[in-house]
Amino acid sequence: MKIAIIEDDKETRNYIANGLKESGFTVDSASDGLEGLLLAKTGAYDVLVIDRMLPQLDGLTLVKTLRSSGCTVPVLFLTTMCGIDDRVEGLNAGADDYLVKPFAFSELAARVNALLRRPQMTVEPTYLQVQDLEIDLLKRVVKRGGQAIELQPTEFRLLEYLARHAGQVVTRTLLLENVWDFHFDPKTNMVETHISRLRGKLNAGGKPELILTVRGAGYIMDGGG
Repeated sequence: MKIAIIEDDKETRNYIANGLKESGFTVDSASDGLEGLLLAKTGAYDVLVIDRMLPQLDGLTLVKTLRSSGCTVPVLFLTTMCGIDDRVEGLNAGADDYLVKPFAFSELAARVNALLRRPQMTVEPTYLQVQDLEIDLLKRVVKRGGQAIELQPTEFRLLEYLARHAGQVVTRTLLLENVWDFHFDPKTNMVETHISRLRGKLNAGGKPELILTVRGAGYIMDGGG
C-alpha cells in the first residue's frame, strides 16, 4: 500500500512516515500544498494524509482541487483546528476522516487502515464508445462515424444500456427493468419496436449492424471483439 503525507512540519512528517514505513507501507511526502498537489496527482496512492494548515496552498483548497479533478483517493486530514465547524468544513471539502493534533501514532494507523478497508468509489464514465459509435452521456449526444444521430429519450436510454454492456447478451427482462423500470412483463412488443427503430437510426446509410439478436436469449451490442 502506498501513502502520501503532505505536512509542512518536518518533525511530524518524519514521525508519521517512519511509523507507516515500519508498518509496511510505502511512503512519499511533501512539505507544502503545491508540492503535495503535484504528488497526489502524479502518484497512485491508496491514502493521502494531509495537514490542513499548509504553506503555498492550504489543505482545504488542496482537497477541493483534488476532488474537482476526479481524484477519489481517501483523505485523512490532520489539524489543530478541533471545532465542530472546522471538522464539518473539512469533511464537506472532501476529506474522509479527521484527526486532531496532537495524536498517537496508533490512532493514525488505525484510521489509515479503516480508510483502506472502505470500498473505493468508482467514477461513472461520461463517454462510451463501441466501434465507431460515440455516446456523450453528459451532453446526450450520439454520433456514428462522426455523424450525429437524433434519438428520443427512451431510445437514448436503451442505447446507453446496451453500450454499457457491449459484448454481453442482454435479455428482454433486463431491458424492461433498466430502461423502462418495469418489473413485470407488459405483454407488448415495446422492446422489439424500440430496438427496430434504434437499429434503423444507427444503420442509416448502409452502416453495419451494431445490435445483434441472439435467438431465444436477447440482444448483444457488438463490441468488435
